[in-house]
Amino acid sequence: MTLNWLRRDNELKDHALLGEEYFGTEAPSVIYERRPITDPQGNTVAGLFASWIILNNPTQYNSYTTEMVKAVIAGFQRASSDRAVVAVVFTAVGDKAFCTGGNTAEYSAYYSKRPNEYGEYMDLFNAMVDGILNCKKPVICRVNGMRVGGGQEIGMATDLTITSDLAIFGQAGPKHGSAPDGGSTDFLPWMLNMEDAMYNCVSCEPWSAYKMRAKNLVTKVVPVLKKDGEWVRNPLVRTDAYVDDGELVYGEAVAADQVKAAKELMAQCTTDFSKLDAAVNELVWKFTNLFPHCLIKSIDGIRGKKKFFWDQFKLANRHWLAVNMNHEAYLGFNAFDAKKVTGKDVIDFVKYRQLVAEGALFDDKLAEQVLAKPKA
Repeated sequence: MTLNWLRRDNELKDHALLGEEYFGTEAPSVIYERRPITDPQGNTVAGLFASWIILNNPTQYNSYTTEMVKAVIAGFQRASSDRAVVAVVFTAVGDKAFCTGGNTAEYSAYYSKRPNEYGEYMDLFNAMVDGILNCKKPVICRVNGMRVGGGQEIGMATDLTITSDLAIFGQAGPKHGSAPDGGSTDFLPWMLNMEDAMYNCVSCEPWSAYKMRAKNLVTKVVPVLKKDGEWVRNPLVRTDAYVDDGELVYGEAVAADQVKAAKELMAQCTTDFSKLDAAVNELVWKFTNLFPHCLIKSIDGIRGKKKFFWDQFKLANRHWLAVNMNHEAYLGFNAFDAKKVTGKDVIDFVKYRQLVAEGALFDDKLAEQVLAKPKA
């Protein structure tokens, strides 16, 4: 006896929540592409794709505007619900930056002194991180340049990172009027030891891709400079030794007297991302040859540890970050945004601490004393 008497509807449904209207090609925007899977010989595999979600704001180091955040949310939901997509590649336009975080022009001109508005923005930001962590496809961060601030946070929300060796990684919050509560304070203690997590979080020092590989925060680092057909590793970073005179040096900056020669060598090179793309495609192909549901269950089991602390703190952090737009964020983001006018991207921290010690009112008079003046 067959079961053809049971009701069946065999017309495939579209589970995408948001449409194509969020994506674009003109900066600032997010580009969404469905690229065919290729095998190791370069042959296209019929009917299978990788979704590429590409931040497109290169003149502002691919910082995300409010509209771009909406588009990233839309992109991850679309990729997650697309049954033909094997994996997501999260990357950006150009060779300078993956992402430097939120758009400081927006932060300083619109969101500072508008805490309610920034709270609404943070709801979108949190949804963006949730979208990455909840994507039902493995997510690869293809790092083509700087991954700092909020860019580091959304990058750490992904599952695996393949990076150019010219990239730098780090936080900027305490230096520019905020706290790295968009994921770093939650993710870093899982991804680094507690001491490294603390230092990386508060020092605002950029760490090289090789240092991040040595610390196990990224999966693979590849060279992107070529000279006379040969690959050249980032000459500004030590990769020739792990220990020198008792100090760990792998991934650290070269000595000051070697910087000039390193930059001269870089000027003789061309930038070529083919090795980066090959490493990404190799990982996508690896995913293609695994059971899809076993794969995502395994990934979600690992993600759950990051999500646990992210979910515990994201709402409290949202409220604090909103309120802070009336406080130190107002100073920090405006100082950074005005650097072309003043020549300085930070406030006078010593003067600010002195005023705090005096119990000074946080008003325009205080701001005038700690913000740099426009150049003559």
